Amino acid sequence: MRYMKTKRVNGLVVLFAVFGFALASVSAARAGDDNRAPELPAACSPLQAPAGNKVAFHAYARGVQIYRWDGVTWVFVAPMATLFADANYNSQVGIHYAGPTWESNSGSKVMAGSPLRCTPDSSAIPWLRLQAVSTNGPGIFSSVTFVHRVNTTGGLAPSTPGASIGESAEVPYTAEYYFYRADD
Repeated sequence: MRYMKTKRVNGLVVLFAVFGFALASVSAARAGDDNRAPELPAACSPLQAPAGNKVAFHAYARGVQIYRWDGVTWVFVAPMATLFADANYNSQVGIHYAGPTWESNSGSKVMAGSPLRCTPDSSAIPWLRLQAVSTNGPGIFSSVTFVHRVNTTGGLAPSTPGASIGESAEVPYTAEYYFYRADD
């Protein structure tokens, strides 16, 4: 009798363990299921990626937009940001810097240009769609065709003049980046 109770309890433990692993797998799959394009406001619809391209990777960025005072205005110099796997800025997956260039931890890179812009929030840098100019190295950025920068906060040039020519300012920003590849 005691053997049967132990066997039943062990069976329940195994059942709950399997259920727990299955639930964790579904949650992880959903968390990594970022193959949907971002929702764009109507005013930003021209930023849609062209037909024949699909989201391959999605990252969250936190960093700065760097500006230099030229004596008359703040001139944009470059971004400098860290890319993360989730919205809580956990699990660094790469960096973003001048070019503009995105580089994964594994070394793959994409450089993009020819931006289309939209400004749904006047207190933040514009949303962009950029076309890849070059990619290299195997990894998440290989074969990228387009990049979206959306859901931006901050990053605008300072509103007050600089104290001296050549002065630089680093303005914090956050954004989400979506990386597209051509449909197979």
